[in-house]
Amino acid sequence: MSKIQRIILYLLVLITGAAWIGISADTMTTTGKTSAPQAGFAAPDFTLRTSVGEEYKLSKLKGNAVLVNLWATWCPPCRAEMPAIEKMYQEYKDQGLVVLAINMTYQDDPASIPPFIEEYGLNFPVLLDETGAVGAAYQLRSLPSSYFINRTGVIQEVVIGGPMSEALLRTRIEQILK
Repeated sequence: MSKIQRIILYLLVLITGAAWIGISADTMTTTGKTSAPQAGFAAPDFTLRTSVGEEYKLSKLKGNAVLVNLWATWCPPCRAEMPAIEKMYQEYKDQGLVVLAINMTYQDDPASIPPFIEEYGLNFPVLLDETGAVGAAYQLRSLPSSYFINRTGVIQEVVIGGPMSEALLRTRIEQILK
């Protein structure tokens, strides 16, 4: 093979590779798909309010271990795990645990939330996702969904579905408190 033929071959390979990268990149950006939040990645930030207007911004909680729990009042596994979440919150809050229970208000009856909080004696913030923005950011697939976030804002564990037992909660919480 002559020197000119090799150069032409290299150029063809280079052009083909560049075209393939261009086509692949265009396909990835037009689908708009990103992977769901997962262990090892930064937790998607959000700002939500409670029913009394208190505002919480996830990124302002760095330095704390955070359990983000997406739930609804009509969800039986959500109801089943709430007492265990409350118990773990009471046990670990002085060590820096923050629980953010995010009600999927856009899928729920807002009037049913205060009685739910009272029935289960919840003392952690219950935030309202009225537009579904947090559900979308976390690519909600099932209720409940829980994200255990360490003190630097990185997700350590994701639990889709439930109910979570006290033992599972304790293990995951102790990991994010380190």
